[in-house]
Amino acid sequence: MTGDGHRLVLFPGAGSFGSEFQPLRAAAGPDTRMMRYPGRSEDPADAVSFATVVAACHDQIARLPAGPPPVLLGHSYGAYLAYATALSLHRRSLEVALLVVVGASAPDLARVPAEVTASAEAALDYLDAADPGQLAAAAPEWREAVAETALADLRVLAEMDVPSSPDRVPCSVLALRGARDPLTSDASVEAWRRFSDGDVVRHTFAGGHSQLLGDPGCVGLVHDRLAPGADGTPRGGHRVGRPPAR
Repeated sequence: MTGDGHRLVLFPGAGSFGSEFQPLRAAAGPDTRMMRYPGRSEDPADAVSFATVVAACHDQIARLPAGPPPVLLGHSYGAYLAYATALSLHRRSLEVALLVVVGASAPDLARVPAEVTASAEAALDYLDAADPGQLAAAAPEWREAVAETALADLRVLAEMDVPSSPDRVPCSVLALRGARDPLTSDASVEAWRRFSDGDVVRHTFAGGHSQLLGDPGCVGLVHDRLAPGADGTPRGGHRVGRPPAR
């Protein structure tokens, strides 16, 4: 978004380098930012943890040019990084306008089966089950790169620690899922209400785990929240509400 609109900051999913966000990036404009996760192509041998990835994302956002508070949007694995980064920014008095979580159950419901972190092949099988056909036409070299990246990402996600009393982001949450997504349900997405002090609104679109990101309704919904003067309050959808007082 250009002008005085909110900047869109994107957090890719496990094994992804952000291609799923192409429709969103085209709609949001050149000021969109894609998070670069440590431990990937530029330094693949470096060991990383969930905390170090969040710290790297925090630093990238903190260095952005001054402007209205950003909108953080994360897909699947990226949704948990976006949530944790929003908390980290808040602790340093850096505001986030809105957290958009796509294809992700609430953090305390996230599960990474031990077997999918055993090998790159197992991680790739997990991605294929979550998004059938998504990599069917990919070259073998690309599938191998995705598999290795997904394995590292899923191992990082498996380290995520969610306290019994959830940390709540101060902003509203827009929670989006595909109707055929095997990794989420309406109930598991609505459970994000426990992780926000703001409004939580759920929208369900046609498609699976990643396909909804290309749905015109999904793209338009996010684009509207970037407009100048948008206050970060989600519109329409199924309003889950706010959590009970502590």
